[in-house]
Amino acid sequence: MEWTIQQVAASAGVSSRTLRHYDDIGLLRPSRVGTNGYRYYDVTAVARLQRVLLLRDLGLSLPVIADVLDRQQDEKTALRDHIELLEAEREHLGQRITAVRRTLDAQRSGTDRSLEMMLDGFNDRYQDEVVARWGERAFQDSNAWWHGKSLQQQRAWKRDTDELIAAWVAAWNDGVSPRSDRAHAVAARHVEWLREIPGTPVAEGDRERSIELVRCLGRMYVENPSFSATYGGTDCAAFVRDSLDEYARVSM
Repeated sequence: MEWTIQQVAASAGVSSRTLRHYDDIGLLRPSRVGTNGYRYYDVTAVARLQRVLLLRDLGLSLPVIADVLDRQQDEKTALRDHIELLEAEREHLGQRITAVRRTLDAQRSGTDRSLEMMLDGFNDRYQDEVVARWGERAFQDSNAWWHGKSLQQQRAWKRDTDELIAAWVAAWNDGVSPRSDRAHAVAARHVEWLREIPGTPVAEGDRERSIELVRCLGRMYVENPSFSATYGGTDCAAFVRDSLDEYARVSM
């Protein structure tokens, strides 16, 4: 038993053009093409069309549907993968909505709308490095935490961060030793600053990985120009590194 393309299109509620497109991309081949050029579909082809339409209605793209059918991939697995993609899209959309709201709030309050915090997440510029060193979850958790703050909360946290950096620079300018009580106190403050950020080992209470993180950050402050510039250059960044390393050695 077989049906013409017009009969199948009418029964399935799609256009003949759609079926021809499915044929062109290799998603749904007709069972045969007549000498007159007409496409005909048998029971097997119609059954495949049913699966195509079901998966399409569930939101899967045509390339994903082709992969599901051709590789005989479990449809439940394909749907779970699709849910993850949709959730990621929702998260990114939420971040963009938040950024626009930040801009609107800044306009209403007369704040400079070019503030970096309106466009950047907590660690967007360092995404690749964060993911490579501590994993995707660390990046996503910290960014979700940052984007969940109000504009006022973001500004307050930025101010606290600037004060921490200023404390490091002042200690270095005063020539204190990385082993001094003053350096130890600023290092402790730095670790508490890390504890506020979700996704970090410090926040999760993982002692061994926290020590590794603190020491690794210290090295990054020296080796990465973007970080060392925050402290006014590599000399002060090296002081921060040595102080954090000493703190990790004796107090963590």
